[in-house]
Amino acid sequence: MSVDVDKSKAHADESWWDIIKIVVYAIILAFFVRIFIIQPFNIPSGSMQKTLLIGDYLFVSKFSYGYSKHTFGFDLFEGRLFGSSPKRGDVAVFKLPRDTSQDYIKRVIGLPGDKIQMIGGILHINGKPIPKKPTGKWVENINDRPVLMFQETLPNGVSYTALDANPHNSRSFTDNTEEYIVPKGHYFMMGDNRDNSSDSRDPDVTFVPFENFVGKAQLIFFSKGESGDPETGLFNVRWSRFFSLVR
Repeated sequence: MSVDVDKSKAHADESWWDIIKIVVYAIILAFFVRIFIIQPFNIPSGSMQKTLLIGDYLFVSKFSYGYSKHTFGFDLFEGRLFGSSPKRGDVAVFKLPRDTSQDYIKRVIGLPGDKIQMIGGILHINGKPIPKKPTGKWVENINDRPVLMFQETLPNGVSYTALDANPHNSRSFTDNTEEYIVPKGHYFMMGDNRDNSSDSRDPDVTFVPFENFVGKAQLIFFSKGESGDPETGLFNVRWSRFFSLVR
C-alpha cells in the first residue's frame, strides 16, 4: 500500500508542477506580447468621436512604428529601433510631450515639414483645403444634441468621419489657427471631434516627437456605453462595435 501511496503522491506533485509551469509560461508569453506586440487601451474621452467612442477598448500594435522607451514603458534606450514612420491618417497612441505619463490617441494629420492650418473650420495641408463632404448628423446618446458629420479625405486617400459641433462659430480657436510648420522628426496630431479635442493645435500638446509614439490603433475588441442598468448594474454593451477595425 505504501508503494501505491508514494506513486500517487509523486503523480500529484508532478501534476501540480505541470500546472505551475503552464501558468508561468502563460505569464511570460502575455508579458512578451504586451511589451513587444500589442497592448490594450480604453477610450476615456470623446475627442476621437465618432471613430472611437468613450468606453471602446482596443488593441494597439506596438510593432507598427518600431520600439522606443515609450513603447516599453521604461527608459531602456534613446531613439527608436526598427522604426517605421507613421502614415498620414493613422490613428495612433502617443505619450504627451510635456507629460509622458499620459497616453493620448489622435489621428496623424501632419508629417515632418508639412504646413497645417485650420481656416473657417476647413483643414488645410500645405496650403490646400482638405475636402469636407457633409454626411448627416450624429447623436451618441439619446439626450445629446445632433452634431454635424463630415467626410474628410487626406492627400494620400485616407477618408474618415470628422465631427463639427460648432459649424457656425467661425471665430473659434479650433476652427481658425495659425499656420503650423511641423518640425523634422515630429508629427501634427488632431482629434476627429474637431471642436472637442486637445491636440497639436493646443500649446499644451504641440508637435509630437516620433520617439513618443506608442503604437497604431488596430482593432476594437470590446465597447460599452457610459451608463448601464441601475437595477442590475449591467453595462450598455455595444455589440456592433466588437472586432471593428480602427480606420
